[in-house]
Amino acid sequence: MLTGIEEVDWASLGHAYGPADDVPELLRGLASADPAERETALDGMYGAVHHQGDVYDSTLACIPFLLELVADPAVEDRGCIVELLTSIGGIELDDDEEIDELDAEGEEFIPAANYAMAAAAIAAGADVFLGLISDPDPEVRLAAPCALASLHPEPARALTLLRERLTVERDTEVRLALVAAVGRIALRHASLRTETVDWLDWLARAAQDPGLRLAALAQRARCAPGDIPEDIVPWVTGLLEEIRTSGPAGGGERVATPTLIGQVRELLEEHAAGRPAPWTEELLRTLHAALDDRVDDRIALIEAQLRSPDWGQRSDAIWLCGGLIRVWRGRYEEIVRLVGAQLDDPEPRLREAATSFLERLFELGGPAADALAARLAVGPAGAAPTGPGGSGAGDRGTRGGGAQGGRFVGRSGRDGALLALARAGDTRAVPLLARALEEGEVRRELLYAMDGLGPSAAMLAPLLRRRLAEVELDERLYDRAAPLLYALGAVRGSQAVPEVLRVLRGAPANRRDWVREAALRTLAAFGPAARKAVPDMRRLLGAESATVATAAARALWAAEGDLGEVLTALERWLRPGVSGADWCSAAQALGEIGPAAASTAVALRPGLAARDLWVRVRSAAALWRVSGDAATALPVLVAAWEENRHARVDVAECLAEMGPAASDAQLLILTELTRRRRHNAREGASGSHDIHVDEKLLTVCRAALARMERGGF
Repeated sequence: MLTGIEEVDWASLGHAYGPADDVPELLRGLASADPAERETALDGMYGAVHHQGDVYDSTLACIPFLLELVADPAVEDRGCIVELLTSIGGIELDDDEEIDELDAEGEEFIPAANYAMAAAAIAAGADVFLGLISDPDPEVRLAAPCALASLHPEPARALTLLRERLTVERDTEVRLALVAAVGRIALRHASLRTETVDWLDWLARAAQDPGLRLAALAQRARCAPGDIPEDIVPWVTGLLEEIRTSGPAGGGERVATPTLIGQVRELLEEHAAGRPAPWTEELLRTLHAALDDRVDDRIALIEAQLRSPDWGQRSDAIWLCGGLIRVWRGRYEEIVRLVGAQLDDPEPRLREAATSFLERLFELGGPAADALAARLAVGPAGAAPTGPGGSGAGDRGTRGGGAQGGRFVGRSGRDGALLALARAGDTRAVPLLARALEEGEVRRELLYAMDGLGPSAAMLAPLLRRRLAEVELDERLYDRAAPLLYALGAVRGSQAVPEVLRVLRGAPANRRDWVREAALRTLAAFGPAARKAVPDMRRLLGAESATVATAAARALWAAEGDLGEVLTALERWLRPGVSGADWCSAAQALGEIGPAAASTAVALRPGLAARDLWVRVRSAAALWRVSGDAATALPVLVAAWEENRHARVDVAECLAEMGPAASDAQLLILTELTRRRRHNAREGASGSHDIHVDEKLLTVCRAALARMERGGF
């Protein structure tokens, strides 16, 4: 075994962490009789030799030895090695990133060449995978279909073998892997697609096993997304019900090891524990990806899942809906209500999924507000809570035991539910936030959620003030004080001026400008009630930091209403050579002052032709707000709308202010309102505020359109 491994000059090769002289030990570890040693070696292969999907010269040198290990039936855990080879052999079809096409002198040429050589080397030895399709080890049979579909140079031969194997395979998950591999071949090879789609359509209707029918239907949709049957929703929901009532599928556990791979596996096993058919989640992901912009069908599928007696299906529905609502606009009221209903389920994983989903909805979370409030009112043994989610045994965690089937609200679950309620703008969150502030540490997101609670949140000001007074003026000041300062500004807690001044004056060198800016923004929110801080504001008008100086100007204007030195301080940052960020800070401040700053219009105009898009947007918006010159500002704003989607909220706000003067942009607004895809949707990435920002865009666009049509508010 591993013949010739010593003949390779491993020290001259490299991997992610330097010379590859440790690779022989890793390869031998893969063949070890000790399960822990095998997994440690596999972890090392992924961590260094195939780090984050990269292919090094040492990776190429490993391929013959990995193929040798796969071919030896005496080696345990060969399925993991097959998966490693499949990953090394090429980029997955559904990956967003592709290898750059660079010439021989390009910086990335050698890595790109390595990918090509790896694919060629594995393809040359890919016949080994043909025999693995019937291997006695189910883990090997589970990994082999994808390897065949991805790496074998004769796709028609592989396709025939996969379909033949399906007639005799008895392991449920292996059967699903065979169907997925058939779909993969159809996607990779157009010449085989039509016959494969027809076969998948037949299998989706004729197979006895409902799981197999669902797998075939998902792959059929993936291979022919333009020809998905109209009755897809009842078809899939019927299959899910058959799967639910057909009994659990078996699954084994492997030895626990302190490796990244081991930790990931344990998380997956925990996720699947107690579920009769955990593999339906991946099938439904495939189906949803194929349905793409058929949002109404996807909503109907998710609603049906959320009504299922199977908590696992309801959990899957929540995670699937997270991907749907993040990318697509739609009518989600019923889905949100159904997700809220899961908060009272005895299964902690389902409650956790529901809470995590609701946290990101902001105003769209309204239909779940009653369920969130009820959840937060739950106390031990049904007693009234002494805090936002009760105290005692129920605060030990979402998985804690106790009365009511363990349905006490633990600290993390309580904070999540409270955050969702506050972000939804429900005033029932206010007394719960007050109790949270009286306890220990408060999740920082809760403090940033106070700006949507209206006048009722004013009662929180004394508690926030006390908290701010307790913050030490050390190097961690910004992290601790900034959320409290934001919250005080949101609730207009002007009685806290002394505490805000203490922070402003006592800011340490570490992130001093950040602390000052945050404190000045809070003072600006207090308006005339912050007059006591005027000397400090004036002193900071001349700060070397534009963000501090402009924040001081805002605060001074809000406190006194006297432009005095304010315009001079702001115009200082509207000069040639000033950075784009500094210019934007000054322009935004002038826009907030409005017509009283009309004399600065001349200084703002050069920003309209800047290379930096945000300088153009901020300058155009400020010019309109100080001078009312829509004719000059509007073309700049419209161009920015088309150039950068992330500027659309700012542009739409300005268009709404312009009203009839922005009528030339009416088609722009109408087009945005008819789009189904969220303007800021990104494949494979998301932010906690993405949905909120897009919903804000829609709200502002509607307001802008109404003003354009009516000629006023």
